[in-house]
Amino acid sequence: MRPSQSSDGTVFGTLRIGDGTRSNRTPSSSVAPVMVGSLSTLPLPVPAPRRPSGPERWIRNWYENELGWATVPGWPVRLVVGRRFDVLDVPAEAGRAALRHLRPGSPVAAQDGRMRLLVAAGSAQELPGLLRWLEWDGVGLDLVALGEGTLMDAPPPGAGAAAARPPARDRSVSQGAAVWVRPPGPGCEVEASLPTLSALGGTGGSPDLARVVDTVAAQCHRLRLRRVCGRRPDRS
Repeated sequence: MRPSQSSDGTVFGTLRIGDGTRSNRTPSSSVAPVMVGSLSTLPLPVPAPRRPSGPERWIRNWYENELGWATVPGWPVRLVVGRRFDVLDVPAEAGRAALRHLRPGSPVAAQDGRMRLLVAAGSAQELPGLLRWLEWDGVGLDLVALGEGTLMDAPPPGAGAAAARPPARDRSVSQGAAVWVRPPGPGCEVEASLPTLSALGGTGGSPDLARVVDTVAAQCHRLRLRRVCGRRPDRS
């Protein structure tokens, strides 16, 4: 650049680029230019979903991969009811009375003094009509049916899953109070072992849901009468 001066004292320069010439008529007395750039806001990093570890991963993997049962995120691990099975939630004493009507492979869980009998999916909707047919409708029974849209605490896998257990340091972490009385067998086929209405009068291998419900209802009624008699005042 070669500076030159005009008649009024302003200094100009000529900038040569290659073979071309371009005049720079910016007064030398002006303030040096300041480059202003646009500030782009970078997106904040989104944390990756929490990966289950330890006993949670072991339990969840066993149910989802070995049995094909759906679970929901979180601890304790919970099973989605209504897809592969429904549940009859009854007092433990009533549940024990119904075990004789179940196949050895019919899963049964226990928690907080109650038993959870796994039955065929859709049984929860059939229960009110079945109780009417068995003439138990209108009787206050401590019998709860869990169907679609409900959850069940997942007990730790049974002895059949010993090879898949986590390291010994993780075994001290329990899955609440839920335990398997009769754990589900290996593989993804559980439907054949569940009590169902379709077994009524049939010769198939599935347990009869009507017999299971009738036995449970009768035992629940006995328990209710026992509680009522126990609260009666002594008239002697």
